Amino acid sequence: MIEVRGLNAGYGKLQILFGIDAHVEPHKITTIVGPNGSGKSTFLKSLFGLNDIYSGQIIYKGQDITRVPPYEKVRMKIAYLPQTGNVFVNLTVEENLKIAGYVLDKARVKERIDVALSVFPELKKILKRKANTLSGGQRQFLAMGMALVREAEFLMLDEPTAQLSPKLAEVIFQKIIEMRDQFKLTILLVEQNAKRALEVSDNGYMFVSGKVAFAGGAKELLEHEKFEEYFLGISGS
Repeated sequence: MIEVRGLNAGYGKLQILFGIDAHVEPHKITTIVGPNGSGKSTFLKSLFGLNDIYSGQIIYKGQDITRVPPYEKVRMKIAYLPQTGNVFVNLTVEENLKIAGYVLDKARVKERIDVALSVFPELKKILKRKANTLSGGQRQFLAMGMALVREAEFLMLDEPTAQLSPKLAEVIFQKIIEMRDQFKLTILLVEQNAKRALEVSDNGYMFVSGKVAFAGGAKELLEHEKFEEYFLGISGS
């Protein structure tokens, strides 16, 4: 689905990522973990086109999208959900869902909203509420529901369980599994809740200081003898 070759990226003169090689398998959940400041969120932004790419390639379905702007990536059915700012706060839940389908015809939008509400029935009772009145969990449901309305095939989630209770975080993880299994979505997840995220994932990457310290199966990463060292950022090999 996605192949990244020798990616060097950052913000202006500040380089964050160094020679990243990675691939995201279709219809699977791939999780990136690592200490704070290791470049996890920057990697997602690079894939979506929100920061500076100095060199390297991003290949999506066999096509080089390294320099493709974000609005075109949306049309290619790529969705990126940042940790904050992932919904239109001044619009209602219903309006957010409708605007997510702006590239679809009206009949198709209705169909896709019905699909989203079947996965996130919690939204049905709050359709007329403005997004700025929602709890963190409700906003996350809405953002993920909007990705379903857009018919996303490749979904990138940046810290979807941040600041949520353990119970609600578990609900989010179960929804992610459902989206993979029911809709065959390819999901790339960045999570601080590393162990639980890897438990629900197929593959995993460990980033340390802007480089890939480990790439392989999620279970293999969880059981790696240096997992704790990697996560604390005290091992680079």
